[in-house]
Amino acid sequence: MSLYGYAEQILRCDLTTGILSKELVTEEMAKTWLGGVGFGAKYLYDEVKPSVGWSDPENRLIMTTGPLAGSGAVGAGTFNITTKGAVTELAGASQANGFMGAYMKLAGIDGIIVQGASEKWVYLVVQNGEARLEDAADLVGMDTVELEDAIREKLSAGEKEVSVYGIGPAGENLVRFAAIVGDRGHVVAHNGMGAVMGSKKLKAVVVYKGSQKVPVKDPEALKQVNKEMFEFGKTFAGVYEWGTGGNFSNMHTIGALPVRNYTTSIYPEHEEMGGKYLRTHYKLKSTPCYMCPVAHVKECTVTEGPYQGFVGEEPEYEQMAAWGPQIGNTELGSVVMLGSEVDKVGMDCNEASWVIGWAMECYEKGVFTIEDTNGLDLTWGNVEAVKTLLNRIARREGSFANLLAEGTMRASRKVGGEAAQWAIYGGKGAAPRGHDHRGVTRWFELFDTCISNTGTIESTFGGVQPQFVEMEGVEDPFDHEGVAAFTAKYNGIRQIDDCLGTCRIISPQPKELLKSLNAVTGWNWELEDAFRTGKRIVHLLRQFNVEHGLKAEDEKPSVRYGSTPVDGPAEGKNIMEKWDVMQKTYYETMGWDPDTGRPLPETLKAFGLNKVVEAK
Repeated sequence: MSLYGYAEQILRCDLTTGILSKELVTEEMAKTWLGGVGFGAKYLYDEVKPSVGWSDPENRLIMTTGPLAGSGAVGAGTFNITTKGAVTELAGASQANGFMGAYMKLAGIDGIIVQGASEKWVYLVVQNGEARLEDAADLVGMDTVELEDAIREKLSAGEKEVSVYGIGPAGENLVRFAAIVGDRGHVVAHNGMGAVMGSKKLKAVVVYKGSQKVPVKDPEALKQVNKEMFEFGKTFAGVYEWGTGGNFSNMHTIGALPVRNYTTSIYPEHEEMGGKYLRTHYKLKSTPCYMCPVAHVKECTVTEGPYQGFVGEEPEYEQMAAWGPQIGNTELGSVVMLGSEVDKVGMDCNEASWVIGWAMECYEKGVFTIEDTNGLDLTWGNVEAVKTLLNRIARREGSFANLLAEGTMRASRKVGGEAAQWAIYGGKGAAPRGHDHRGVTRWFELFDTCISNTGTIESTFGGVQPQFVEMEGVEDPFDHEGVAAFTAKYNGIRQIDDCLGTCRIISPQPKELLKSLNAVTGWNWELEDAFRTGKRIVHLLRQFNVEHGLKAEDEKPSVRYGSTPVDGPAEGKNIMEKWDVMQKTYYETMGWDPDTGRPLPETLKAFGLNKVVEAK
C-alpha cells in the first residue's frame, strides 16, 4: 500500500456477464480526480457514450468514496453515485452518508463500477476484499426497511456489520425519481439513481465492515483537525442542537419556505412545524453516522397528535418542507410519518413533494377530478391521501400514479394547458431542493439548480459562504449579474466535499477539510488546488452533458419556479427580468461559449483536459 488515503482498488461488476474484476487507482488518478464525484465524472465521461440512454445496460452506476472515508476523519462515511440520470437524461451525481463510504474503504476498495444488466434480480456482496452476486428473487417487492432486515437475516450479519443500500418498489418500477436508500434512512436521492439501479435488476449493494486499514500519513495532525472540525461543526447553522430542521422558521423569515406550490410565501404555522419544536416536544434517540460526533441523525417518536406513538427517523429540513408547507400540511407528526414512507418506497422526497403539490393545486383548481385521481381527495393537507399516492406512484398503480411517476416536468407537460405553468422544475427536468428559491439570499440556489450539471445544486450549499474561501460576497442578493458571476467563481469548492468521503454537516469549512486531506495523504493542498480540481470536475461534467444533448435553452426555470413572489419578504423581486444576462455572465465567467455553454478548448486545456479536446 503506497498511496495514503486510498485502497488503490476499484471493483468492476458486469451484471450482463457476471464477471467481477478489480483495477488499479494510480497516484496520477488520485491527484487529478481525488475521489467521489471526481472519480465518477472521469469514468462516466470515458465509458458512457452519447448513444447510451439512462436505462441502457451500457450506462454505468458508479459508487465511489474518497481519501478521508474510513481514515479516522470525523464523519467520513460518505459515498457518491454518478450515472446518466433518469430525470434529466444527463449527468447525475448524488451522495449519502451513514456507513457505506467507510465500509468500502475498510473492505479494500475505493469504488464500485456497475455495468450491464442482469437477466434476473441480484444483489452484490463485498466482503474481505472479495465480491459475489447473490440471487435476489425473494427480495423483489420489499420496501427499503424490509430489504435491510431481510439481507441481514440472510447473511446472519449484525446491524453494524454490514452497510446495505438498495431500492424499494419505486426503483423496481423505474419511477423516474426513484432513490437508493440504506443504513436506516440515508438516501442517494437526486436524478433517479434508483431507477438506473432498477433498470439493471440490481436490488442492493452490501458491504461488510472489513479489517483493511486506510493508510494515514500524519495521524496526530488528523486527530487535531478532528477536534477543530467538531468544534466548528457544533456552531454551524445550529445543526448540533436543533438538526437541519432548526432553521425552518428562519426560512420562513426570508421567504424561502415552499408553501402550497409557490402560491404564497406565508405559512403562519412555521414555529410548530420545525426542528426546534420537534426536538423540544418529541422523543429522540441518537443514531449517528460513521464516526460523527455532531450526531444530528435521530430516531424520532411522535408524542402528540393523531400520529402519537409513530417511530421514524427525525425528518431533515427538506422532509419538513416537503411534507409540511409544500403540501399545505400543518400537523408535524404526519411529517415524520410521510418522511418515513417516502424513504421506504424509495423515492426522492423533493421531486415527490413537488409533483404531488402540483397535483394538489390542479385538484383545487378543477384540472383533476376525484375520478382522475382514482378516488383520492387531494385537498391541501390530506396526508393520508398523500401516503396512499406515494405508494401508488412507487408501484405505478393506475393511470394517475403512472403519470406522476414520470416526475414534475414530464407530468405537467403531458397535461398541458395552464396547469403546465404551475409546475416547479428546472428546464433540464429536475425539481429543486426543498426551498422557495425566490426568497431573500436564495437566488444563488435557484440559478445554480437550473445551470448545474447534475440535476441538483452544484456550486452552492445552504446558499454560499464566501467568508470560508477568502472571497468577497454579493451585497445585494437580488443583483442578477452579481449572483451569476459569484456562482461561477464559487463553483468547484463544494465538489471537493463530494470527492473526499465526508459529510458537509461535520465539515462545512473548506480550509479545515483541506487540513484533514493533507494530514491523511501527506499532500500540501490549499484553496487554489481545491478550486482547480473542483472546476476540472465541473468542466468535464459539462462537456459530458453538451455531448449528450444539453442545450442552453434548457437552463431556465419553469414558469412557476422563476415567477415573482406575490407576498412575503421577496415580493415583487423578478429573477427572470435578466435571466439571459445571468446565463451569459455565468458562461463567460466559467470560460464557456457564451451562447451554447460548451467549454471552450482553451478552458479544457487549462484544466488538463487535453484528451477531451483532442478527441473532438
